[in-house]
Amino acid sequence: MGVHILRRGNQLAIVGDGEARGQAAMVLQQLYARLESGKQVEAGDVDGAIRMGDSAEGTGTRDGDQMELFKGGTVEIKTRKKTIEPRTDAQKAYVTSLFENELAFGIGPAGTGKTYLAVAVAVNMFIGGHVDRIILSRPAVEAGEKLGYLPGDMKDKVDPYMQPLYDALNDFLPSKQVTKLIEEKKIEIAPLAFMRGRTLANAFVVLDEAQNATTMQMKMFLTRLGEGSRMVITGDRSQVDLPRGVQSGLRDAENLLKGINKISFNYFTSKDVVRHPLVAKIIEAYDAADMKSQAKKA
Repeated sequence: MGVHILRRGNQLAIVGDGEARGQAAMVLQQLYARLESGKQVEAGDVDGAIRMGDSAEGTGTRDGDQMELFKGGTVEIKTRKKTIEPRTDAQKAYVTSLFENELAFGIGPAGTGKTYLAVAVAVNMFIGGHVDRIILSRPAVEAGEKLGYLPGDMKDKVDPYMQPLYDALNDFLPSKQVTKLIEEKKIEIAPLAFMRGRTLANAFVVLDEAQNATTMQMKMFLTRLGEGSRMVITGDRSQVDLPRGVQSGLRDAENLLKGINKISFNYFTSKDVVRHPLVAKIIEAYDAADMKSQAKKA
C-alpha cells in the first residue's frame, strides 16, 4: 500500500502520504474489528481487506437469516460450517447479484471464486428455507482424457468431473449431512446431459464450467428454470475444451442475453484471483502470450 508501519509497544504509527496512510489505517481498523468480533485473521483476510480498499460502505442488512449484506462494509454468507466473505470488489458485486437476480452469470479466470461463492449462496438459501434443493451441474467434457477408459459405471466415470462441486459442498456442510442430502435428492450433482427434459422448480441451480457447454446445451439448460428457482452460470472463456469449430454456449448466451432485466453478468480478472498469488501471475502470463499470438495473426 506504499506505507511503512512502525510499532512502539502496543501502538502503531503509519508513515506515508495522506491518502495511502488513511487507506492503511482503515484496513487495520477493519482487521481489528474482525478480531474483536471473534473471527480469525489469516493472510487471505489481510489480502482481502487491502483489495477492498475504501470501496466498502455500509448500507444496512438484508434478509437477516440469508446474508449479512454490507453490514459494516462487508458481505457475509453464512453456512453450517463457516461464514464466507468476498475478498474483492468483483466478488462482493457477484454475491450481491446472486441474491438479487434469478439468473446470474459469473465469467472469469480460474481461482476467482465463481463456483465456490455460488455454492456457498446455494447452501445459505437452502438452510434458510428459501429453496427446497440444490442442483449442481457441469459438462462432462474430456480435457485430454477419455471417459471410456475410466473404471466403473457411468456415475463412477463422471464423478471425477464433479469432484470440485463435492469439494465446495463439503466446505460448507458436514460430510455426513452432504451424504444424507444427496441420498434424499435434496442435493443433486449431475452432468449437464442429465438435465434434459426436466423442470427445475424451487431449486438453486449452478452450472459450472459453462464454457464447455454447446449452444444447444446452454439453451436447454437455461430453459429448465422453474418457479421459485435461481440459476447461476459460471465459466472461463479462456478454457474451452470443446472440439475445434464448436461454438461455446457461454459466449452465445453472453451475446444474446445481455440487457435482459433480472439477468446479471459479473466479470472477474486475474486481480480477483484468491488462490496462491502465483496463480494470478500465471494467468497474466498466459493472457499476455495469447494477446501476442493474436497480434501476430492479425
